[in-house]
Amino acid sequence: MNSEIEINLEKQDDITIFDVQGDVTAFSEPFFNKAYQTANDQGTSKILLKFYEDAYINSGGIAILIQLLGQTKRNNQQICIAGLSNHFKKIFNMVGITKFAKIYNTVDEALSEMAM
Repeated sequence: MNSEIEINLEKQDDITIFDVQGDVTAFSEPFFNKAYQTANDQGTSKILLKFYEDAYINSGGIAILIQLLGQTKRNNQQICIAGLSNHFKKIFNMVGITKFAKIYNTVDEALSEMAM
């Protein structure tokens, strides 16, 4: 478990990619807020959360992601998730995240679908 988190923003056409590295916990909130504010200020309409299979996400991190999903819904933005381990795909499905964000196996798959 790596306690440091870093979120780098990348643009690919009209999609803003949140490259999430490190643990997603309650302490990640300011990092997600800053990244979202920056993307929103740039007028993004599509967001892709890019995780890595070794990502650690606890209940506090899930709460932050749900909060982010609420913001994107209020702002009529599309949000998708890629790169999660099978374990977190199941958890995201159980807690209802998949009702608001489609989950893809790979970033390339997500970018291809989101570009349509």
